[in-house]
Amino acid sequence: MTTTLPLFWHLSSASRRERIDASVKLIGTLEQFQVQFAKNTSSAIAGSEGDEDEVQKSGSDGLDALNAQDVSYSIRRLVRGLASPRESSRLGFAVALTELLSRIATVTCTQIATMIVEGTKSQGSMTGQEERDVLFARLFGLMAVTQSGLLVRAGVASGSIQASSLQGYDEVITELLALGEKKTWLRESAWWAVALALYAPSFKNPDILSTGNLHTIARILKESSTNDEEKDVRKAANGSWRPQLHFVWDMLLDQLLPGPNTPHTPTGNFQDFFQIVIDESLFSSTSSPERKYWGFQLANALYKNFMRSWINHLSHQDRYLHKIAMQTATELQAFIQQHPQLGFSLILQLTGVNGSQQFDKLTKTKTVETILTSMDETGIKSYIDYLLGQVNEPADSGTYDVQSINTRRAWIIDQLASLIRNGSIPKNDEWIQLILDWFVVHGLFTIQKKSSKSPYHALHSLPKPTFSDELRELCRSRLLGCLSNLSAQANAIKTDGKTVKASAVASDGEFWVSKVLNTIETLESDSKHVSLLAEPHKSDRKLHARAKKSASRLRGETEGPSKGAELLLLASILQQYCAEDQEDVTSETLENSDDDAVGEDSPEPVDVLVDSIIGFLEKSTAYMRTIGNQVFTLLSESVQASTIDLIVSRGRGGIRDDAEESSGDSDEDDAPSEGDSDNEDVDLELRAKIEEALKVNGMEVNSDSEEEEEELMDDEQMMAVDDQLAAVFRARANEKKTGNADVQREATHFKIRVLDLVDSFIKKQPSNPHVIRLIMPLIELVSETGPDEQQLSDKARGIIKTRIGKGKDVPTETDQVPALMTELHAKARKTHSPTLLPILSHCCVYLAKVMLHSRADDSLLQAYRESLVDFMTRKNSALNTGFFQDFMRRHQVAAWNLRGDVLRLSTQAVNVYRQCQAFQLLETLVATLPNLASVDPGEILEFMSTLRANLLEVLTSACRDKLALTTAQAKDLLKLALLAVRQTQRIISTVDPEAWTTLRKALESSERLKNSPALQKMCDQIVRSTQSENASQGSKKATKRKADKVAGSEEASPEAQKVKRKKVRKSKD
Repeated sequence: MTTTLPLFWHLSSASRRERIDASVKLIGTLEQFQVQFAKNTSSAIAGSEGDEDEVQKSGSDGLDALNAQDVSYSIRRLVRGLASPRESSRLGFAVALTELLSRIATVTCTQIATMIVEGTKSQGSMTGQEERDVLFARLFGLMAVTQSGLLVRAGVASGSIQASSLQGYDEVITELLALGEKKTWLRESAWWAVALALYAPSFKNPDILSTGNLHTIARILKESSTNDEEKDVRKAANGSWRPQLHFVWDMLLDQLLPGPNTPHTPTGNFQDFFQIVIDESLFSSTSSPERKYWGFQLANALYKNFMRSWINHLSHQDRYLHKIAMQTATELQAFIQQHPQLGFSLILQLTGVNGSQQFDKLTKTKTVETILTSMDETGIKSYIDYLLGQVNEPADSGTYDVQSINTRRAWIIDQLASLIRNGSIPKNDEWIQLILDWFVVHGLFTIQKKSSKSPYHALHSLPKPTFSDELRELCRSRLLGCLSNLSAQANAIKTDGKTVKASAVASDGEFWVSKVLNTIETLESDSKHVSLLAEPHKSDRKLHARAKKSASRLRGETEGPSKGAELLLLASILQQYCAEDQEDVTSETLENSDDDAVGEDSPEPVDVLVDSIIGFLEKSTAYMRTIGNQVFTLLSESVQASTIDLIVSRGRGGIRDDAEESSGDSDEDDAPSEGDSDNEDVDLELRAKIEEALKVNGMEVNSDSEEEEEELMDDEQMMAVDDQLAAVFRARANEKKTGNADVQREATHFKIRVLDLVDSFIKKQPSNPHVIRLIMPLIELVSETGPDEQQLSDKARGIIKTRIGKGKDVPTETDQVPALMTELHAKARKTHSPTLLPILSHCCVYLAKVMLHSRADDSLLQAYRESLVDFMTRKNSALNTGFFQDFMRRHQVAAWNLRGDVLRLSTQAVNVYRQCQAFQLLETLVATLPNLASVDPGEILEFMSTLRANLLEVLTSACRDKLALTTAQAKDLLKLALLAVRQTQRIISTVDPEAWTTLRKALESSERLKNSPALQKMCDQIVRSTQSENASQGSKKATKRKADKVAGSEEASPEAQKVKRKKVRKSKD
């Protein structure tokens, strides 16, 4: 006892540090005594039965049987010390008792609770202070039992005696309740102790929402114990599972997220709660579908405010939390890319009740669109089923809001169309066909009776309410739009064991338009369940039948033109079904589908088809434009010269009823003509406005006497009438101008669409000879279009630059190229447009490639020679060096033949500036010499000699002030000279530097050029280059001669003998 007694004194210290130090020392010492005691008595305890009676025999409280003497004494001393009146003693003794009970496993809850109750009994002779001390001692003692974990400790204290039991737990709770009822000032503390006792089975902290308790809360709310975790995640839920959330969730969420009108502040950390209790528990990888269902319900409950705030902060960049909101959207998209199976559930949240159907539009992001692209085919199919399930109101709903239903249906239609429009979404023929069939049923038919066995989903239920005319029109528009998008998307199909990519077709090779027409034909035969909204005329049905017959004959063909004709016929039929106004329908294609209509004088079949395609381009719908371009791509290999002429003529003329006719009509007399109802309508409208202006001023319009009218009007009324009539006529004039502008704009757009055909043809058939026929019309578009048609000019310029200027494949045989080349050069010499000349240069380079393939070198060089003469000898020539340099860089071998012409014309230049430009062209030619391996070296040396003489003559004349060369021009000439010297040394090693040395001296003495040391340095560089090359060549020759003579020479120098001895030794080795 002498080792522990001193430690009890400091437990009552007023210093918290001393109390804790004393508790640590006391508990550490007692643990050592207990370990030593357990070793000495292990054999005796192992042979004992260890029942409760034997333990009680060891002492009144049974502590001495299983504990060391110091431990038993310390427990009794600590319990008695709880009632000590000394300051802070109760705190120190309570802490030490709690820690000691938590460390030793040889006591029971019943033992300690009985000891505390017996040691803290109240007696009648006690004063008020003594009674308070005893009551507080009992409270602190029972709290020590609870906080030490002894109240619910699992395990055996001795033999078969459990450390804790229901009896002991009940005793503690009963005593605490009695303690709270006994004194009102103890009630709050006693109830708090009861709460600790209730939380004691699982919780580590009295604050139930503290982070340390969250794992326990998660296990409880998951309705699983520590030893009963789910081992089979696919096991079906038992019969006791209910989909409704437990009411305790509402209580916890109220504490974590109190409402705006609640008085208390938030408790706990919601982020930790959501992560541990919901995300890592209900949504864990081992969680069952039933528990995940609970998780989704919680997400719905929590996301209402979150979604509202998220959408608000995403919608505008000036929002305070816009950056973190954008980061959330980005991380969400990345998460779905890693887990595409969760995309459908997230889409439902974003577009559901808590979100918004217009989520992407409101937030100005592509969150929903990106998630859709990350989803797999199963998720896309689930989303489509979800959308189709929202079309009708539930059967049990008595009343419904027609406007809200139509709005929802319009959104569903747009969503279905976007799935096909987005090329990044993984496509599947099954759900694409489902969407197209749905559009067909609701856009072209009226459902009379539902058919649950029908292969078409739209017939499985009657729409309630029925689709409005606006929604049916929207379905037809989206149907054509989807077919347009599918026509532009390539799909991999297998033909003859090979996989090829084709557009506008399904995986089986059939056109999507054909599949849609098959659906329409099947529905037309099912008059029991559906009926067409607008029955076609008998003549139209005959046209349809004839066109389908022609298309069926073409279906077996695999050639591009046959497939193009089939697609054109089918698309024309569908267009007639979907056209809102029969005036917009072009039946010319269907009428020309009859083979019997072809005669001797009939145009080429491809011309007829292309004319129909151009008719498609006149329409403003994307469907007809896309189909037209797709058909033309398939027909491009069958294009004839007459076809090109047709395209050019239509591109120049514009729309059939273009602005010229409109403007021509407007210039005619205002006198009405018979049968001209339009003019009558215009006159009536204008007359009505004039009459209204007169009535405003109190004038009778239908008066028979003009004199009476004059008497009724005074000067003020006349002025007012003049102002109002002037306003009427100004408004009328503005309407005419606006109408003409719209017609002109539409004509320009039509011409651009025709240019799309030209672009497609050159892209698909670059080696077709008919490409040559398109060059001059394209140049005319670039040069002759006005500022109102700038887009048309830019389109033509882009085709020339990308398709013609950079084309790799060219036609091989054509007779019209030389004449066209001459015409282009003549046009280039006359044009003064800095934007047109590069276009002409691209075309000339392209034609040069064609002529070189056709062995027409002489005609090609003659055209460039004539242009060179014009450029060098005419001061106002529109040509520039870039026009010739393009040819020299692209066709270096052919351009080398112009070297003499350029050098000769440099002496005939109209001025010094043009002469220097000639030397720039010569520099371009000299720079290409390393690539000209086929050129005779003799030709090169002869040319270099002449070039050097000309350069020296020009530079010398400049030094003598005979030519007014600037310093920059002289420097360019010296650069050319240095380049020529280096190119010459590749062929011949000896170059005479004397002439350049003389020029160096002339530059020093020149009044005009002596102030430029750069020119003198360049001359020195040329001289050094020639001298170093000559020296190196001379050294090589001298070494060779010495090696030949060293064996027979007796007067050889020591150095030569040394070289000889080295060579002999090397040869011997």
